[in-house]
Amino acid sequence: MMRNQRNSKSGQGGRYEKKRTDKPRTEKVHTERARASEGRTERQAGRRKSETAKSIDKKTRKFDDRRSVAGRSEKSEQQSSALTYKKTTKEKSEKGEWKSTRRKTEGESSRNSRRVEKDNFERNVKGKKDARWEKSSPSAGKFKVKKSSAAKEADSIRLNKYIANAGFCSRREADTYIASGVVTVNGEVITELGYKIKPGDKVLFGGRPVIGEKPVYILLNKPKDYITTSKDPQNRKTIFDLLTGVKERVFSVGRLDRNTTGLLLLTNDGILADKLMHPRRKVVKIYHVELDRKVSKEHLDQLMQGVELEDGFFAPDVVSPVEGMDKKHIGIEIHSGKYRIVRRLFEHFGYRVVKLDRVFYGGLTKKGLTRGHWRYLELREIGMLNKL
Repeated sequence: MMRNQRNSKSGQGGRYEKKRTDKPRTEKVHTERARASEGRTERQAGRRKSETAKSIDKKTRKFDDRRSVAGRSEKSEQQSSALTYKKTTKEKSEKGEWKSTRRKTEGESSRNSRRVEKDNFERNVKGKKDARWEKSSPSAGKFKVKKSSAAKEADSIRLNKYIANAGFCSRREADTYIASGVVTVNGEVITELGYKIKPGDKVLFGGRPVIGEKPVYILLNKPKDYITTSKDPQNRKTIFDLLTGVKERVFSVGRLDRNTTGLLLLTNDGILADKLMHPRRKVVKIYHVELDRKVSKEHLDQLMQGVELEDGFFAPDVVSPVEGMDKKHIGIEIHSGKYRIVRRLFEHFGYRVVKLDRVFYGGLTKKGLTRGHWRYLELREIGMLNKL
């Protein structure tokens, strides 16, 4: 019985142990299968890589073969062309034709370079379609631009402007003279308004030659007892007697009477003169007035409000006593060009003007300019006047 019990236990134990060993055995089997499948996957990937590498090698070898064949053919062509060039060069040198061929080749290359230079220049120049080229010299390789019709028209100038720039009269007055038949161009009477002259045309104004001059702008500090006309039948002194060394024919922009001193602009630019004298431009002028007696406050207030004169109502821009002086000295600012307007304003209230001096005109002052002397305007001053 003891034996049977031992056997039964051993049987139970054996069965128990058998059951315990089933699970580890199954895991082992699964592990071996997984390793086998991984190995197959790696072997397949290795085969694919090798096949891809072989195909790439084949294509590379084919490309190298083609390139080597092309290189050999190109090299052979170069060698054959070099041999041909040497043969022709040798033959021409023996015949004495090499120098002329070389000159021809150099000429073609220079022509090509000039053609490229011409094309580049045409692209950058306005009106390239109208440009016409002509060679100046074969060795220089340069080109000259023939002026187009538009460029020639730009060089022309209206006849009235040409006459005004010469200082004979204003453009508006020149139109009147042209219409009356006083002006001739190249011997023909011109009555057409807006007629344009070209460089080289001969213009006569009442039988006198009209010479287009460079614009000149002069600022004069006019002294007393000088008149602003160019000629005086009474042989009085004129402002043009002071302009020593000025060769151009100039005229005054506006006028100052004989007893008035101060700034006066002279020029041969008729366009600018008309612009500055036109009332619409309202060019500012400032005068220093010295009276025979002190001005009352009532009269100053009335001047500021305006005065009714024989030729109409007029009011100055500013009227005030000069700082640091007594009330005999008055500063007055106006933009009108009426004849003797400042004197007439004070004479209206019974004052007598002892001295009248223009100290400011359109942004120009007397700084550094003594009485009776003149100077040329600077470029910035000319630009300032043109902007008024």
